[in-house]
Amino acid sequence: MKHHFWTFVTIFLYYSLTVFAERQDILLNNHWKFRFSHQVQRGTEVRVDLPHTWNAQDALSGKPDYKRGISNYERKLFVCSEWKGKRLFLRFEGVNSIANVFINRKHIGEHRGGYGAFVFEITDRVEYGKDNSILVRVNNGEQLDVMPLVGDFNFYGGIYRDVHLLITDESCISPLNYASPGVRLIQDSVSHKYARVSALVDLSNGNGKQREVELNIVLSDAGKVIKEMSENITLLPGSTLQKEMKIELENPHLWNGRQDPFLYQVEVSLLHEGKILDQVIQPLGLRFYRIDPDEGFILNGKHLPLRGVCRHQDRSEVGNALRREHHDEDAALMLEMGVNAVRLAHYPQSTYFYNLMDRLGIVVWAEIPFVGPGGYDDTGFVDSPSFRANGKEQLKELIRQHYNHPSICVWGLFNELTEDGDNPVEYIKELNVLAHQEDVTRPTTSASNQSGKINFVTDLIAWNRYDGWYGGTPQSLGKWLDRMHKEHPEIRIAISEYGAGASIYHQQDSLVKTNPTSWWHPENWQTYYHLENWKAISERPFVWGSFVWNMFDFGAAHRTEGDRPGINDKGLVTFDRKVRKDAFYFYKANWNKEEPMIYLAGKRNRIRRRQQQTIIAFSNQPEAELFVNGKSCGKMKTDRYSILEWENVVLKPGENKIEVKTTNKKQSLTDMYYCIL
Repeated sequence: MKHHFWTFVTIFLYYSLTVFAERQDILLNNHWKFRFSHQVQRGTEVRVDLPHTWNAQDALSGKPDYKRGISNYERKLFVCSEWKGKRLFLRFEGVNSIANVFINRKHIGEHRGGYGAFVFEITDRVEYGKDNSILVRVNNGEQLDVMPLVGDFNFYGGIYRDVHLLITDESCISPLNYASPGVRLIQDSVSHKYARVSALVDLSNGNGKQREVELNIVLSDAGKVIKEMSENITLLPGSTLQKEMKIELENPHLWNGRQDPFLYQVEVSLLHEGKILDQVIQPLGLRFYRIDPDEGFILNGKHLPLRGVCRHQDRSEVGNALRREHHDEDAALMLEMGVNAVRLAHYPQSTYFYNLMDRLGIVVWAEIPFVGPGGYDDTGFVDSPSFRANGKEQLKELIRQHYNHPSICVWGLFNELTEDGDNPVEYIKELNVLAHQEDVTRPTTSASNQSGKINFVTDLIAWNRYDGWYGGTPQSLGKWLDRMHKEHPEIRIAISEYGAGASIYHQQDSLVKTNPTSWWHPENWQTYYHLENWKAISERPFVWGSFVWNMFDFGAAHRTEGDRPGINDKGLVTFDRKVRKDAFYFYKANWNKEEPMIYLAGKRNRIRRRQQQTIIAFSNQPEAELFVNGKSCGKMKTDRYSILEWENVVLKPGENKIEVKTTNKKQSLTDMYYCIL
């Protein structure tokens, strides 16, 4: 009875909110019963709500053999009699990694891949006027024919994104084209003076009779209609077709990254005798860009250095079962630091997060989970027909589902593959061709840590470099970049990863490089690493983008290093998002010039062992003065990298107060901490 109440409340709310359009979108996130597949006894189920993963505890405790297998999710869905004559679809935004779906315990389909959305039509599978069972059997076990095979991250199992019930008219804008929105907005030609967009609309007629319909497209700006067009179409019985309509615009308002992330709205409606049968609304951010071997990334005719980070879709306590407020917080932290680009590694991420990037003007590198072994055993490629087919399906999903996001500017095809054993180069070529067949407007890229032919397949190339962490020194990066650019002046180079681990609990006076696989990850080495690596990157405009690894600490159950097992601590922000590390403020001072700031590095180093100290601050202001125990240590000009550094500062035995103040009298900023000698 309780379930029926909430079902009817949900249905009522969606009916009341969809007066003008027939499509309904009902969330099915609540009241699921969950059990592991080995729990065959009746009554072993527990109530869960989505998003959900069963690995939030074991994987994040550093248990390398966390539960990877099959689990069952089941819930009831009351299907109203009034829905007869409609079409019903189940849309899953993300299930890791294989999902078998049953209606009333009858199998209706399987989806293989943990990061893309998928849709099944259930119109003829349900009983109307009754409770129906939805059962999803989810498997996150190792599979040799499903990407990814390996990865330096957790393979959380579960229905970890939203589940929707879509209800449409028999004639509708189809959601069955790889779970895409059914509307593809191709930017054929864009300039400051003119834009032409091809709108491709997937139409489906589930009726056994021919139907005359009208396809209407409205382009609007904040509710103001800019363009409107219509065309009459005949839908044959039981048919599907793709209709193309052109949108032309003089003097378009361009989407211009963080500076001006302007979005039009495209409203696509299907009508019959003046009544709206179905409607889909999509964003349209008009922009043109190119990536040059010497000049880097150029957006709307102007050079835009891409100051980026990488992001995994997990956090402490909840694993990958993120809710909207988690995505919002991640985006807010990126904005605070001044990020203008993000690599969403190593797989497609939530549509909601892509929407945020569109609205905030952050350029996105989106990629499929074709992931190599990194520094671990096993391989990321098995040369089998089923693996090859699965990778191509996941690439089609990525592009078709996320095509309309203006923030996405490159499609990533692989990460850290090797040419040993089954050589993936020929398969990458096939993926590259497929990507261009699916999208003629965006270039492809990849993230490599190898030499060889693998680096010369995609349109662009990027490297994962850890100079000064896994080997070498931070100064090695600049030399390597110059050599690559000289030897291969035709290729377009980026840094897809660079980073160093840091624990906020590991503090030291001296600047000493540590063993990256040890239990000692001092924060000041991470800070130094980023200072020196950013100097090398920022001085070379031919680097079309750079992406810090990583914006946030993330889960990797097999890791035994840092201050606890199971965590990759290369983040600039802690796993729980509560603490910004010193390197975060270094980038904020360099990248965020709109928010005046000053920050003292090393404030967590409470116990000092050396009487003479070097005090470092980061600021986007021109000058600051340092005070130790109330006594001035002098004023210092901020250098070109937003660094202020006072050497040979003498501490007294006992407690010391370290304070820094900007010298701008109109807007004085200060930061301070106490330390003990």
